Amino acid sequence: MYRHKDVWRALDHLAAKHNLSASGLARRAGLDATAFNKSKRTTREGRPRWPGTESLSKVLNCTGETMASFADLLGERGGSARTIPVVGYAKAGASGYFDEAGYPAGHGWDQAGFPGLDDPHAYALKISGDSMEPAYRAGDVIVVSPSATVRRGDRVVVRSKRGEVMAKELIRKTPQGLDLRSLNPGHGDRRVAAKDVAWMARILWVSQ
Repeated sequence: MYRHKDVWRALDHLAAKHNLSASGLARRAGLDATAFNKSKRTTREGRPRWPGTESLSKVLNCTGETMASFADLLGERGGSARTIPVVGYAKAGASGYFDEAGYPAGHGWDQAGFPGLDDPHAYALKISGDSMEPAYRAGDVIVVSPSATVRRGDRVVVRSKRGEVMAKELIRKTPQGLDLRSLNPGHGDRRVAAKDVAWMARILWVSQ
């Protein structure tokens, strides 16, 4: 996977490619002008601070770059893309696309390259409809890891045993079930009983 300094260096290179400073790139992406300043790349305690996936997506969108071109800026360590399965979000609730553990299975999956991804079980879902706006819009592609550790505050995909698939933010997980926050403020939060959960997987990335 990418190192902290690799990602920030690639952002600097991307800014220079478009004749922008780091601050100029942040402004063009609709972010605070200081978002990419070097002083913001570590915390006060000296821990690495990574650019958020939403920020990176906005940068790619405003510059017209792709994930593949951004990976090229990362250098040889991040330049190669691994092929992962892709299916429409609306199809994910149908039978035959996942096994009982939530791993891709069966037929009907497309394939797409995604750079710098180590998880051999990762897959992607293409969003349709407006139920998850403004977080995710129709046409966005979210990359999901069924083997990644899930913590409070993570964005996740949950599939119920009835076949309902939902992308939410995990509020808490207890032996009784999952408390989930909707990404669209027009929709209420959800609680799913443990006995009704087929699987849950963490969202790693969104390409907008």
